Amino acid sequence: MNYRIVCDSSANLFSFKDADFRSVPLTILVENVSFVDDGLVNIKAMEEAMRNSKEKTGSSCPNIYQWQQAFEGADCIFCVTITSALSGAYNSALQAAEQYMQEHPGVQIYIIDSLSTGPEMALIAEKLAELFKENKDFETIKNEITEYQHHTHLLYALQSLQNLAKNGRINPAVAKVLGLLGIHIIGRASPQGTVELVDKCRGAKKVNKIILEELEKNGYNGRKVRISHNNNLEDAGSLKLEIMAKYPFADVSIIDCGALCSYYAEEHGFLIGYEDSLQ
Repeated sequence: MNYRIVCDSSANLFSFKDADFRSVPLTILVENVSFVDDGLVNIKAMEEAMRNSKEKTGSSCPNIYQWQQAFEGADCIFCVTITSALSGAYNSALQAAEQYMQEHPGVQIYIIDSLSTGPEMALIAEKLAELFKENKDFETIKNEITEYQHHTHLLYALQSLQNLAKNGRINPAVAKVLGLLGIHIIGRASPQGTVELVDKCRGAKKVNKIILEELEKNGYNGRKVRISHNNNLEDAGSLKLEIMAKYPFADVSIIDCGALCSYYAEEHGFLIGYEDSLQ
């Protein structure tokens, strides 16, 4: 059987060396310009357009046809989407899978609502690839990946809230004051897939301290950490070093945000996906 992983582009994965893989792009909409999150989009141009726009910006999820294109040629497909609490990608993928399986008897598709985004989705994809290598059957992989999701988590740290303010998610005056004061916002994905505020502080060192405290509070003990950043390799690298100093055998890696995660995290923001003790 041919197993495949499909993720929408909010996973920040555009290739995958350990499994048959497809990425399906979300799209960022800035006035009359569409920025397709395909791994090749010019993120700086997108951010400049966002800064220059006085109108609300937005994003659109993949349509049914795009999902079905990604399903073509595989027998067993595990599809991971951005949280359904913030996007229609999950529902679109469900509709695509139902229609595709009707038209292709014998094909099995499981749609996974990550209840998250970015590096936590990457962890789920990595786990799927491990399960594929173990030659487990479709139902066993479904059960094990569902259990695994109970042990993955997402944190984020933002330096700019201008896009959130422009789109009515936060008071513009508050966003401006926080920016002027150099306040960082630290949050997490809730179990329901929504965003929750953890803390706010000034300075990268304090950000890292809070993040490390949150990791350990949620059962982190030196397993996988995946960090996605938007033009902030310095702070992401500093966080990696602090984690490795305390947990020398931790598996920590850093990747760039794609367009969708850059859109929400804004410049210098970063996201942290991690495993707990898996006990």
